[in-house]
Amino acid sequence: MSALRVVVEADGGSRGNPGPAGYGAVVREAATGEVLLERYAALGVTTNNVAEYSGLIAGLQAAAELNAGRVDVRMDSKLVIEQMSGRWQIKNAGLRPLAAEAAGLVGKFAEVTFDWIPREQNRAADALANRAMDEAAGKRVPDVAAEPALPAVAAEKPRSWAPPSLENATRIILVRHGSTSLTSQGRYSGRGDVPLTDEGEAQAMAAAGRVAGISRDVAAVLSSPLSRCTRTAELIAAEVGGVPVTVMDDLIECDFGAWEARTFAEVQERWPDEMAAWLESTSVAPPGGESFQAVAKRIRGALATVLSAYPGKTVVLVSHVSPIKLILRDALAAGDAFLHRLFLDAAGVSTLDVWPDGNIAVRSVNETAHLR
Repeated sequence: MSALRVVVEADGGSRGNPGPAGYGAVVREAATGEVLLERYAALGVTTNNVAEYSGLIAGLQAAAELNAGRVDVRMDSKLVIEQMSGRWQIKNAGLRPLAAEAAGLVGKFAEVTFDWIPREQNRAADALANRAMDEAAGKRVPDVAAEPALPAVAAEKPRSWAPPSLENATRIILVRHGSTSLTSQGRYSGRGDVPLTDEGEAQAMAAAGRVAGISRDVAAVLSSPLSRCTRTAELIAAEVGGVPVTVMDDLIECDFGAWEARTFAEVQERWPDEMAAWLESTSVAPPGGESFQAVAKRIRGALATVLSAYPGKTVVLVSHVSPIKLILRDALAAGDAFLHRLFLDAAGVSTLDVWPDGNIAVRSVNETAHLR
């Protein structure tokens, strides 16, 4: 088996759903980012999901042509990534043959990974998909190849301005736990099991009232295993009718390692180089701790489990700053800078709706009016 490792960036879209559709795929050398192959084509009239699967298939076929041994697939389609990873069922009969074809191609390689990325990081493949649709419509399109450093700017996929229907949507209510002694001092609080303060209890009760105001028809209250979250979750569960609290280990906070219980200023003074590297890249972990990339991977798995277990229901997730920020970053298709710019208050509430096809609507971020 070849030692060549490649990255496949794939996308697809339709102008209307269904509508005139096309796909694009870019294959890069993993170590350098150099573009090795590009593929794009129009598909006639079909759906976004069919186009996205078609882009994946084209990308895998191109990687096979290069005799790659290992493939890292990156797409902004949560539906395709979750289904190909085996975390979501393929309920649409029309997608099953495409998924089977993609799975057959996966078997040709020694290793294939699937990762969701924000759309802004998938611009090259998106641009090729739009090029395919433009050419099929008879538009003249300049020949612009994807570059590693300056990928082609993608045309935005059409979106309806009409409010999305809540039919079949799973509503996720994200709640950060109430304040602890470390919260009030601005200290890193990761895996240490620090209880709520009296103020934190009051904040959690207020958050419970806000959650009940959003929905009293809550199917589940899921919590990080740490007591500051389980206590917050218990108060919420009591307010919405006594739903039992279920602990999900993957909702736990990032492990801050040697930085635990220290302030930002203390960390910057003692570990200036490590702090700079951590702020620069989500792949970097604090000394003895966990990177945001690792947190994101387990949080995506947890969210996929929730969506599979509670389709069309309302679910409350009680967690910590890092997991909630990462969920919101992915939901908003934002870049990594989002993680250091968003502030989440203790007992703040955020709400999003997720549909079976992977579409997401963020309803609110860090609501705090209930705390005043």
